[in-house]
Amino acid sequence: MMIRFGTSGWRGVMGEEFTFANVRVVIQAAANYLKAKYGEAPIAVVVGYDTRFLSDRYALEAAKLLARNGIGVLLADRDAPSQALACQIIRRNCQGGINFTASFNPPRYNGLKFNAATGAPALPEVTEAIEEEVRRLMPGFSRLTTHLLDADVTRIDLQADYLAHLQDRIDFDAIRRAGLKVAADPLYGTSREYLDEILEENGIEVEGLHGYVDPYFGGVSPSCTEENLAELKAHVVATGCRLGLATDADGDRFGIVDEKGAFVHPNVILALLLRYLVEGKGWRGGVARSFTTTHLLDRIAGRHDLPLTETKVGFKYMADLYLKGRIMFGGEESACIAVKDHLPEKDGIFAGLLVAEMIAVTGRGLGDLRQELFRDYGPLTGGQRTLALTPERVKKLKALVQAPPAKLGRRKVESADTLDGLRLDFGEGRWVVVRVSGTEPLIRCYAEAETAEEVESILKKGIEAVR
Repeated sequence: MMIRFGTSGWRGVMGEEFTFANVRVVIQAAANYLKAKYGEAPIAVVVGYDTRFLSDRYALEAAKLLARNGIGVLLADRDAPSQALACQIIRRNCQGGINFTASFNPPRYNGLKFNAATGAPALPEVTEAIEEEVRRLMPGFSRLTTHLLDADVTRIDLQADYLAHLQDRIDFDAIRRAGLKVAADPLYGTSREYLDEILEENGIEVEGLHGYVDPYFGGVSPSCTEENLAELKAHVVATGCRLGLATDADGDRFGIVDEKGAFVHPNVILALLLRYLVEGKGWRGGVARSFTTTHLLDRIAGRHDLPLTETKVGFKYMADLYLKGRIMFGGEESACIAVKDHLPEKDGIFAGLLVAEMIAVTGRGLGDLRQELFRDYGPLTGGQRTLALTPERVKKLKALVQAPPAKLGRRKVESADTLDGLRLDFGEGRWVVVRVSGTEPLIRCYAEAETAEEVESILKKGIEAVR
């Protein structure tokens, strides 16, 4: 079978492509890559995992195999957010990190992410080298039934250093003075005793839910969608909170609910945070957004003469810009942010805390801030639809990419972009993107326009083009 690293690591259905045998091959390939890159120099790797079924077992198996290869292994002592692993890679000057998580995918999936020595997700040239090594090893690869004992693996705490890192980057005093009461929902994932704990340690009242391990994630995908946050929305209203914060299974993506129990789209949150940092804190620097992210970021960056860079979908590309010092802020519509002086990894906990700080400092609710944003920069709303991936649909999409249409329905196409799939721009901030997902066997369609009605109309035509 073919093992491929997609937008964010290698993911697969457990018991089918994601098996212990295949995990061993990928870990051996990663070990070979690291030994070839660093030669005789000492190599150390942090290994982490989320709350999914068997994640801890996969992590221990990986740790033993890495140790067998003479690599120093620092294994997380419990499930932990992806960004906490990145923090440890940087703090301990390790040569990489391996994390067992399928992020927001359904419970039947698991996955493996590889982080570079910078703490950032590995770029394609790294994962492609590991894939090539997997292909070389796969034929006849043994099950390696003789493993080292647990004593050969050092277990470490990832929580303390990460929370200390957050403490210096969020104005918790302002949040406390504002008397902000927060509802925290880790969706049965790794943010429990991270998000709630740092709020409580700073004297901020927290109402928690789903703060325990459930490998089935309550029967839904551990993704911060409006549908999945129904209980958080009701909880915010019932407990009188001014803000609801959620994170996905591995804590790197965020979900936000306002004081009225309304879900706030990640695109709106990205725009509000960029405005807060630029207009409220006076930050200057480059801005980045992915191919499918709101053009509200373009409008804010343009008004303040900030250079804007568009990237392919995948936080690794944004992290690369961050590490090169080219951006002070970056965002993806899939609820991911990059902010200067933080970490080169997605961080849903940090994003939620920054929203809390923004509310506290401005003294405004998210509803008021959103209205002001649209008044000053013009309204834009977005939407997304998906289709199951089939060979025929892939063929249709490839044909569209090779020869973009002049019209989509009655709408005239002003420009087309094939950076990552196909985007058709219709002018005045209206556009549609169709691309193959890098995390699931789906075709994703995104659209943005001034009204929800027009977004639905554009999405319908976009889906029809590849159905």
